[in-house]
Amino acid sequence: MKRILVVVDYQVDFVNGALGFEGAELLDEKICKRIDEYRLAGDEVAFTLDTHAENYLDTQEGSNLPVVHCVKGTEGHALYGKTAKAVKDGDKIFEKPVFGSWELAEYLRAGNYDEVELAGLVSNICVLSNAVLAKTALPEAKVTVDTSLTDSFDKKLNAETFDILKGIQVNVI
Repeated sequence: MKRILVVVDYQVDFVNGALGFEGAELLDEKICKRIDEYRLAGDEVAFTLDTHAENYLDTQEGSNLPVVHCVKGTEGHALYGKTAKAVKDGDKIFEKPVFGSWELAEYLRAGNYDEVELAGLVSNICVLSNAVLAKTALPEAKVTVDTSLTDSFDKKLNAETFDILKGIQVNVI
């Protein structure tokens, strides 16, 4: 069985930076534990990085979310805490200028994974977007989102996201 854990945008700006929120830092230990479990089983771990340029406010996303964040080369762009230290040589890192990573979806499809698990931030935006892409790329794979490994600044949207994911046959635990 071929499995991969995708850690989505667990970056400084989403934890305690420009778009950080209370409680996001609590995911660090849990995400690292899951990374360790995957590595011990010989499974793959990959990461996505929300990646913007200095002209972020001139983009469509920037006009709708006018908070400069995750600018490449800044502290806010980096992975957060112990999760940053968990990256190993050979891990795939996908920089993405939008919510979902088409490059990740293509990588998943080409890898023909049996299981894809997503963790990280923010549940109702980038985790959701990448879960949809993973399910689209691998319709027969088991795609999982563990509610204890993701969160949102908006608790109502966080809960609704899990209902939406269940509706598209993503395994929510």
